[in-house]
Amino acid sequence: MRINKYISETGFCSRRETDRLIESHRITINGVICEAGATVEEGDLVLIDGKPLGSKGELVYLLLNKPAGITCTAAKHIEGNIIDFINYPERIFPVGRLDKASEGLILLTNDGDIVNKMMRSENNHEKEYIVTVDKPFSHSFIDGMANGVEILGVKTKPCKVTRISDNVFRIILTQGLNRQIRRMSKVFGYKVIKLERIRIMKIALANLPRGKWRELTQEELVQLKGMLQ
Repeated sequence: MRINKYISETGFCSRRETDRLIESHRITINGVICEAGATVEEGDLVLIDGKPLGSKGELVYLLLNKPAGITCTAAKHIEGNIIDFINYPERIFPVGRLDKASEGLILLTNDGDIVNKMMRSENNHEKEYIVTVDKPFSHSFIDGMANGVEILGVKTKPCKVTRISDNVFRIILTQGLNRQIRRMSKVFGYKVIKLERIRIMKIALANLPRGKWRELTQEELVQLKGMLQ
């Protein structure tokens, strides 16, 4: 089994975080520093920072209303990281990212399998945001955003954009490019001053206060796993 899959299935961290640990030479297999693409056989001793991996316990699925200023990383050395902020008693890690300046819904879990499925399918499922820009916009801005914008060397997928007020709009994406909404808005001469994610697939932020978290309901979890099949 590849080392990324092995570690994610223990719930220690995601495959992406495992790559970072490998790059930092923090993982060993049978006393040898792990390299990218390494495999693990039954009976191998895998250590992270010289310590063995714990076995996967009860699976945890949390929804956090992230405040601005919190960084979506499990890296403990980064000040203001999401793991220290939520201070959950079990080891968990974020599913995907919201950039540091953005707010709203983010999921955290110790289920490496569901993280990998969500990351692979993020371009197929809806994510909804409320966005405030620095000045009033016209209808042509809404049309331009909805029809696709050239950023990062590609044209974004068509999306749903609706006006809320003179300088606030709702946008529903089925894509996850880096800082996508901010980059799209900048093409038309607008700067995003507030960005809040309010929904991922059928999981909604609703009235959860900023900075608070809750466990996913059984209904939400069933829907989530069903959509990832």
